[in-house]
Amino acid sequence: MKELFRTNNPVVISYVSHLLEGAGLEAFIMDTNASILDGSVGVLPRRIMVIDDDLEKARALLREANLEHEIKP
Repeated sequence: MKELFRTNNPVVISYVSHLLEGAGLEAFIMDTNASILDGSVGVLPRRIMVIDDDLEKARALLREANLEHEIKP
């Protein structure tokens, strides 16, 4: 699995998950329970992971959605 991006914005996470699902790509949201450690204030970012073979297609989807600033280099 490869990290596509990380953010602590739940709206972006939901939107990207929907985009990926619509394209037939499976997204895995990591670190969702990390908020317990930061007092549930959402300081720690969540990582959105994809299968290695889907990384470039997922990056292309984010670029098409004008979310290229979210992509991990």
